Amino acid sequence: MLPLTRHGWREMLIGTLVLAGTAYGLGWVWWPLALIVLPILVWLFAFFRDPNRAAPAEQHVMVSPADGKVSDITEIENYEPLKGSCVRVGIFLSVFNVHVNRCPCDGRVLSVTYKRGKFVNAMRHGEASEENESNAVLFAEPGGDRPVAVVKQIVGLIARRIICTAKPGDVVRGERIGMIKFGSRTELYIPKRLEPQVRVKIGQNVRGAQDIIAVLGNPIGGAGAGAAPLDEEYERLAPRETPA
Repeated sequence: MLPLTRHGWREMLIGTLVLAGTAYGLGWVWWPLALIVLPILVWLFAFFRDPNRAAPAEQHVMVSPADGKVSDITEIENYEPLKGSCVRVGIFLSVFNVHVNRCPCDGRVLSVTYKRGKFVNAMRHGEASEENESNAVLFAEPGGDRPVAVVKQIVGLIARRIICTAKPGDVVRGERIGMIKFGSRTELYIPKRLEPQVRVKIGQNVRGAQDIIAVLGNPIGGAGAGAAPLDEEYERLAPRETPA
């Protein structure tokens, strides 16, 4: 049985009761009508699935913080949390994707910043990124304070609740840091000083904690000493083109 996230027990319980009552009522009219609720019930439980995954051990990669489709790749000249220029990779999560968010690298949580905002359709990438309600988790190197990544959880038109379990001081790699309920957007910000080489394309499906978003020329925790050549590593660590 596929693991389910604990953040969905309330919705699954209430949804099951409502659907059971609906099926009972429809059954009185004509019993085959009661079967209509089954696909909805299956989807409800599937939405809160939480597969166990192990992140790559390499220090020179950034993995996806979410399951979904890469919607945009943008270079930003100055992003204050990372104190300089960065690359932003946006991932759109449909209602059929796993919605648990994960840490993209080996790091320590520096801060968690919540911002109130609108509920613009998450497919309107730039507008949703700037105006929607969001939660930004800033990660630093495990043994220092140098920022290395930001994962930004953004609500959408349907998604109305962000859950973040990460706390300042937590040391994580690929671990769960929360989830967004019902359709949303997740962004990964990587500082340019890490020399990220983005390995995904717009429209590509990715899986959280497994598929590689970028290979770093300047690995986390060092300046690249002892790291394998990027081209050699890329052949072994290439992202998989599998549905999220």
